[in-house]
Amino acid sequence: MPQVTDAPDETGPDELPPFAELVLDLTERIPPGRVMTYGDVAEYLGQGGPRQVGRVMALYGGAVPWWRVIRADGRLLPGHEHRALAHYGEEGTPLRELADPPRVDLRHARWDGRPAGE
Repeated sequence: MPQVTDAPDETGPDELPPFAELVLDLTERIPPGRVMTYGDVAEYLGQGGPRQVGRVMALYGGAVPWWRVIRADGRLLPGHEHRALAHYGEEGTPLRELADPPRVDLRHARWDGRPAGE
């Protein structure tokens, strides 16, 4: 499996690295109320890994629905819990009711990348 590194790439100062473009495009396609884990994104794309996806989201994810890409245990992004919870409430994202602090219910919220109805 190819790995993404911090090595210099062939992009200009205003261009995103190709892997970042793939991650952000996929993030934008996750339906409201659904989520993918960092590892799900890497697996779906067939490259990178959870850490590389997390790095892309940390550096470039502010303009996409970042709250839809989460940790594998369903925990909310540290420091952004309140913002994420507001988005989850608006979108109807399933949460684990007994979890404290709140967690996304991956059994019900996880998206596999297929369009609705397939």
